Amino acid sequence: MSEVGKIIEQGMLYDFYGDLLTAHQKEIYEDLVYNDMSLNEIAAEYGISKQGVHDLIKRCTQTMQGYEDKLHMISRFNAIRADAQKMKNIIDNTDEEFPDRKEIIRLSDHIIEELI
Repeated sequence: MSEVGKIIEQGMLYDFYGDLLTAHQKEIYEDLVYNDMSLNEIAAEYGISKQGVHDLIKRCTQTMQGYEDKLHMISRFNAIRADAQKMKNIIDNTDEEFPDRKEIIRLSDHIIEELI
């Protein structure tokens, strides 16, 4: 997986399951993923070793991935988003005279926007 893909995955895991981490874990995880701090910077900030930061990040990721493996919230979210986009694409290609076309487009746009 690319570095960008890894960051996106970490961000999604945190968005869905981050509130289940301790306050300390959340702070460090946010510093790495959202504040783009290096392991060395985080270690210096919190007075712990670089290895300690690495281990904490790894544990957090494994914990959140475990929640995803059991609850499937991210995979459900992605499936709903994909279906909403398909629905929008289908209705975009229908006849302008299709009943309630504008309302369906508005609703599908709203769903997609809420999921982004």
